[in-house]
Amino acid sequence: MFLTRLIYVSTATEKFASSSLEDILQVGRLNNTKNGITGMLCFKEKYFIQCLEGSRKAINHTYNKILKDERHTNVVLLEYSQINVREFNDWCMGYIPTSHFTEPLILKYSKSAVFRPYDMSRASAYMLLLEFKKNYTSF
Repeated sequence: MFLTRLIYVSTATEKFASSSLEDILQVGRLNNTKNGITGMLCFKEKYFIQCLEGSRKAINHTYNKILKDERHTNVVLLEYSQINVREFNDWCMGYIPTSHFTEPLILKYSKSAVFRPYDMSRASAYMLLLEFKKNYTSF
């Protein structure tokens, strides 16, 4: 089994309601646990960034479901690569709510403190997620 990491960004649509985030997290955590997937989701205003790690088959299946979800659009794949080790092995789907506390980290990896994941490189997005994990494990 090859381990795979996938990172994508997307934008919420009008079908995304405030209750949608809790639903995404609840269903995602259940499915990810069942399918051996780990990772993290970040959301602010209307933007998502998510990292998924697991078997190639499980990641492909999950990503295809994500692409069909009408609660978001403009899904852009930033990374899809074979990995040797998981970085989010403790989290079936960690969630970091971006806030003024996360702005310094966002600024560290992008052109401003405003959360605009489309403006980030693959490497910057990945390093930002790792920083969130390291600094905000209490979320």
